[in-house]
Amino acid sequence: MTASLTAAAAGFGTGLSLIVAIGAQNAFVLRQGIRRHAVLPVVGICALSDAVLIALGVGGVGAVVVAWPGALTAVGWIGGAFLLCYGALAARRVFRPGEALRGDGEAEGSRRRAVLTCLAMTWLNPHVYLDTVFLLGSVAADRGAMRWTFGLGAVLASLCWFTALGFGARLLGRFLARPAAWRVLDGLVAAMMIVLGITLVAGT
Repeated sequence: MTASLTAAAAGFGTGLSLIVAIGAQNAFVLRQGIRRHAVLPVVGICALSDAVLIALGVGGVGAVVVAWPGALTAVGWIGGAFLLCYGALAARRVFRPGEALRGDGEAEGSRRRAVLTCLAMTWLNPHVYLDTVFLLGSVAADRGAMRWTFGLGAVLASLCWFTALGFGARLLGRFLARPAAWRVLDGLVAAMMIVLGITLVAGT
């Protein structure tokens, strides 16, 4: 029991240290949480996707993916282009603050659009694969028979983080009631997305 708890705790800590890092996915979840739009499906997609990717990493799929480096290159190009487009939309909102304050059905599109955007943010980002499939998979391999317990801890960390980020973000709502505050937030999101997009494209 002690060994299992130790492995699970190690997986939780390792997973949390990788997932909490500021990135495109976290920025999107944060914004959806503040807007209180499609939070449950967005959080569910992020947590479930991480669970699948972590399971693949623990199962040793990372070694197989290395055999097809062209796949990650293609994902990098597509993901980079997507982030650049999303960053441009966020930058446009900086100069149109009224658009950011309208209901999400108008400014951000439907729940379906939010879901598709979340899927793209998750599955078109090579960094997600590096963190979950490769890094967590490699660390889990060192745990031997306890690797799946380690992976379970990492999955739990992902679920806790995205739940806290998505549903806890609404606490910031009162601080973002003014157009100027949303302009600052969208400016930061735009800068982050554009930088990440350029980084992905340049690195492929």
